[in-house]
Amino acid sequence: MTRAGTFPDIESPRSEERPTTDTRHGVTRTDEFSWLRAENWQDVFRDPSLLDAAIRSHLEAENAYQTALMADTVDLQKRLFQEMKGRIKEDDSSVPMKDGPFAYGSSFKKGGEQPRFFRTPRDGGTQQIILDGDAEAEGKAYFRIGGVDHSSDHKRLVWAFDDKGSEFYTLHVRDLADGKDLADVVPDTGGSGVWNAANDGFLYTRLDQNHRPSKILFHKLGADHANDRLVYEETDPGFFMNVSGSRRNDWIFIGINDHETSEYRLLRTADPLAEPHLVAARETGLQYDLEEGGDIFFILTNADGAKDFKIMTAPVGAPGRANWKELVAHEPGRLILSVMGFQDFMVRLERKDGLPRIVIHDRATAEEHLISFEEEAFSLGLAGSYEYDTDTIRFSYSSMTTPSQLFDYNMRTRERVLLKTQEVPSGHDPARYVTRRLMAPSHDGELVPISLIHHRDTPLDGSAPCLLYGYGSYGITIPAGFNTNCLSLVDRGFVYAIAHIRGGKDKGYAWYEDGKREKKTNTFLDFIAAARHLAGEHYTAHDRIVAQGGSAGGMLMGAVANMAPEAFGGIVAEVPFVDVLTTMLDDTLPLTPPEWPEWGNPITSEADYKTIAAYSPYDNVAPRSYPPILAVAGLTDPRVTYWEPAKWVARLRKLKLDNHPVLFKINMDAGHAGASGRFSRLEEIAFTYAFALKVTGKASADPA
Repeated sequence: MTRAGTFPDIESPRSEERPTTDTRHGVTRTDEFSWLRAENWQDVFRDPSLLDAAIRSHLEAENAYQTALMADTVDLQKRLFQEMKGRIKEDDSSVPMKDGPFAYGSSFKKGGEQPRFFRTPRDGGTQQIILDGDAEAEGKAYFRIGGVDHSSDHKRLVWAFDDKGSEFYTLHVRDLADGKDLADVVPDTGGSGVWNAANDGFLYTRLDQNHRPSKILFHKLGADHANDRLVYEETDPGFFMNVSGSRRNDWIFIGINDHETSEYRLLRTADPLAEPHLVAARETGLQYDLEEGGDIFFILTNADGAKDFKIMTAPVGAPGRANWKELVAHEPGRLILSVMGFQDFMVRLERKDGLPRIVIHDRATAEEHLISFEEEAFSLGLAGSYEYDTDTIRFSYSSMTTPSQLFDYNMRTRERVLLKTQEVPSGHDPARYVTRRLMAPSHDGELVPISLIHHRDTPLDGSAPCLLYGYGSYGITIPAGFNTNCLSLVDRGFVYAIAHIRGGKDKGYAWYEDGKREKKTNTFLDFIAAARHLAGEHYTAHDRIVAQGGSAGGMLMGAVANMAPEAFGGIVAEVPFVDVLTTMLDDTLPLTPPEWPEWGNPITSEADYKTIAAYSPYDNVAPRSYPPILAVAGLTDPRVTYWEPAKWVARLRKLKLDNHPVLFKINMDAGHAGASGRFSRLEEIAFTYAFALKVTGKASADPA
């Protein structure tokens, strides 16, 4: 029972209806709000001032409405912001990582929004600031730094920034001797550059007007970017492309992939303008990744039915598939996530029984050992090393109650050195919190893992509110890591829970396959099952559960709102992918062709059309009661375009039968990732948490 009197009685914006129709496979759909999509959307991504006046007026009316409805939470938002900010060490610094004569790291200054990048002599000494994000961001409403890559001779830095939120990054080159940028400016890139062996030029990905990474180009320092040489062009719009380098600075990898197929082409850094060498031609369903290994490549692949992946090797002189040899066999239920190669060792990050682990493989003896941990749910990050000829790697560890810890690990001696523990300046006592891992039975008997945290004094009698987070797409696993922000809810009596639903790889690759395409509804039913299990076990009650998800997780929010609105007391959908069918039918949009392997292609397949039409949130809004809903978006988002949530909100208001509000907050200066500064982002989270507290009747609750 959501508290109806929570929000003031203010009339919501009503979008004008301008119906258009679309007929596919004998089915005609009417879209009364399609006009909210700007015809010049490509231009708007680059220059938001070009947005159509009528659309801008409507979006501004939406912002005015949500501001009015949330006006009584302004002080609460400020308190939440200060609490979350108080848990951040304002002048935090990374532990520099060694590379040749230097060690490179990043830091923040007190009050700063953007990171600063620095280096010191290898074994410590005076710190040199090589890039000051706050200085570069000055005067810009939005600013985000992309790649920051030093040359192998340590004389220059190629770095990228986006100042629109549209993810068109501009590359600059900095002379590290005097700290000044050269005249080289390369626009419309994917956000990073890979140096050649001579360090007098770099390769980068060029984005086309539809935001597709379609070309790899080489930029010679001092040359006009208009004359940059084409190295490789990908003509299939269904594939992403990226370029990366090896730690030995001898190879350049051109990676081409969609969500189920991959292909690599190779270049020597000494000859970046050569014809890229094909490793193994793309074959639908075959995935492989390359990793350096001196005279061999390590190949992480699902070849030959290795659903949870295996590791093979191939000589660098003949890396074709005919020469692949098995090194680590496929083991069903053990998903190998990544591989790193070093002079004497190979390291792999894998997941088994739902938990990550790091395995060290001695290349000389083939002996293996694990780095062990004791908690029942935790998160690992493998940072590795800048250097190839080293015995030391770096990794991070955290759990829902344990702040992040950074370790150096000697692969030969097995010595683990704690370098840093995440500081929580306002204080953090893990003993005040309880973390649990539950298993929720889904509609078909599968058990869905739930990671949760609550205050030790929170009553588990059904009276506690709950924020339930989910994603469930692209095989992405949501880690059970330390999150200081959610403590502002937990300290106010919330249970904070993560549902590890199908569509992610939390329980192996099959967990992903069972949550995509024709099996996509498993994702939604798993999330609903998680909500019902939490209520059934008295952690919370249905009218106290606020569901939260973003991007593809926002689609999850739209779907569960249609399928089981009674299971939730509120829904937060951030940059939500809710007009799935329309987007998958539009092959001019940036991400549509590469997305067909994930969702299906409704243009060519009637079966895919019907599958998507059956769950697409926008197409399934109906005359029914919905809980209060908050949608959040960014105007220049190239991944989930702003008009998807705008249309969804308009249709919800038109058809729903209840008096619960639907709020739409759109950042007119940002894209998919939201606000760019670390504190600006906290303001957005404070707003979302204030909504969750408001709809559960906890807006006046004091933290424990």
